[in-house]
Amino acid sequence: MRVVKTAEERKNEILDVAEELFAQKGFDHASTNDIIHRIGIARGTLYHHFSSKEEILDAIVDRMTDQAVARAKRVAADREEPLLERLTGTIGALNIDSASGHTVMEQLHKPQNALLHQKMQERLLSGVVPLIAGLIEEGNAAGIFHTEFPTEASEMIMIYSNTAFDELAELIPEEKERKGRAFIYHTERLLGAEEGSLQAAMIGFFI
Repeated sequence: MRVVKTAEERKNEILDVAEELFAQKGFDHASTNDIIHRIGIARGTLYHHFSSKEEILDAIVDRMTDQAVARAKRVAADREEPLLERLTGTIGALNIDSASGHTVMEQLHKPQNALLHQKMQERLLSGVVPLIAGLIEEGNAAGIFHTEFPTEASEMIMIYSNTAFDELAELIPEEKERKGRAFIYHTERLLGAEEGSLQAAMIGFFI
């Protein structure tokens, strides 16, 4: 018996399969025909939801961004965890470590996808900066941090971490560790935190 799926279910199925194929074949070598054949749907069904492979990529990026922000919100809201671990986990929730995620990020770094990359960064900033700012304010109240500019510090940390994490895959271990220690050093100063206080919580990202 034919299974009838809702429009949202079918759309997510297309995105799931497209992510798998992009990871397996690379974005340039995977085709809409591959997606259609893998799912077993008519071409018209795919084009009812997406007009092109590029539009599928755009939707995957939107979904990845929404999932990252949702992960960050869960971490930031978990009051059972110590503040420094929540801060670190909120930043770390934005790190993409799946094969399909790496393939998508490779595409975003290509010149033709610069606007899509910018859109993703802006959405991450708007979704996560208030979370980090709230944690910084909590740290101020607890005497762990000492900054008059929680929102601005949050923006700087986000922009810095996006750049740092983007480059990690291309670095040798020694360079990763140096970049990590620099990130921690400057984050502590942005927040007015005691030197070395973020070391244990954050260094795991880089080594």
